[in-house]
Amino acid sequence: MLATLFLLLLGSLKPFSLKDKQIIQSGLPWGGNNAGHTVVVDSTEYDFHLLPSGIINPKCKSVIGNGVVIHLPGLFDELEKNEAKGLANWEDRLLISDRAHIVFDFHQQVDGLQELEKGQKSLGTTKKGIGPTYSSKATRNGIRVADLLGDFDQFIEKFQSLASVYQRMFPDLQVNVEAEIVRYKAYAERVRPYVVDTVSYLHSALKKGQRVLVEGANAAMLDIDFGTYPYVTSSNCSIGGVCTGLGLPPCHIGEVIGVVKAYTTRVGDGPFPSELKDEVGELLQTRGSEVGVTTKRKRRCGWLDIPLLQYTAVVNGYSALCLTKLDILDTLSEIKMVVAYKKKGKVLDYFPANAAEVGCVEVEYETLPGWNSNIENIREYDKLPECARKYVERIEDLLQIPGE
Repeated sequence: MLATLFLLLLGSLKPFSLKDKQIIQSGLPWGGNNAGHTVVVDSTEYDFHLLPSGIINPKCKSVIGNGVVIHLPGLFDELEKNEAKGLANWEDRLLISDRAHIVFDFHQQVDGLQELEKGQKSLGTTKKGIGPTYSSKATRNGIRVADLLGDFDQFIEKFQSLASVYQRMFPDLQVNVEAEIVRYKAYAERVRPYVVDTVSYLHSALKKGQRVLVEGANAAMLDIDFGTYPYVTSSNCSIGGVCTGLGLPPCHIGEVIGVVKAYTTRVGDGPFPSELKDEVGELLQTRGSEVGVTTKRKRRCGWLDIPLLQYTAVVNGYSALCLTKLDILDTLSEIKMVVAYKKKGKVLDYFPANAAEVGCVEVEYETLPGWNSNIENIREYDKLPECARKYVERIEDLLQIPGE
């Protein structure tokens, strides 16, 4: 559920932005090109999947961590598309972990075949090969960037072995092994200039007192352990993934900023207690341009879900909230938020682990008046309409977390 993702500052706690010249490093710790962020800078819209958003800042190094799974064709395609939009001088600022695992085209084929096998019980994956690649990693027959850049004969053996595993599982799988080996020999030389030991690199940066901004991909409720399993992604996209995905200990974690929309959205299948299947839901989807950056599927929309946010706050320990897209609610005369989950009339004091149970909870709403005015260009909190401020303050009060 796209309730929250987060930004994490390692080091001193000071205000920041993507253009902040004091932020020296930005890092992406998990996931692959299944998730996407749209970032608008000076009216130019950039779409990022594998690249950290910090790549926009010409003074900032951008790190793709060991926890990320990388589809090399997708990475270079993303770079080329954003270059065409004005992204410049990235060659000296992009660093890729030698420990990151590689997503091959057959991983993507397997992703699609597995979804077909599930039929109506499919999870609605992006078919980008993320799950199969993390499966290869967990069963210890995955292939890392270091393998690609090491002894190429050993890479060939590993590639042939991995491809044969999937061909035995899926006899219809088409893999031109020889052609892929030639292709990846070329990719090895293309990616080599950007590959480093990112663990040592980031530790060295922190020792020098540099500021590191970690950018979460996916969202907290898509975490494979804490999300609405099995309607989740295949990595830990909550706070723990920062440590395992970048090789950084918890002692370096500074401020954890939960990035939350003023309403709730979800792409694909899975439970959604506050979902609106009426004209209000359509209005949120349309006004909010709620279309997945990767899949181009329309996002499901609903009211803000406080119990869900409380759960993600417990797991991630937010020090502050960044509330986005408040202006999408401008035209509503009244705005609701979920303030409690109930089961058989009794308020739940926990977030259910079972996805079916989440889908069956009774929701208790609180209704607040809308502000019925355009706040799109307002940049100072005090200039917001009173009802808009009350909406924000009610969220802060219920979560006991300040907005930023």
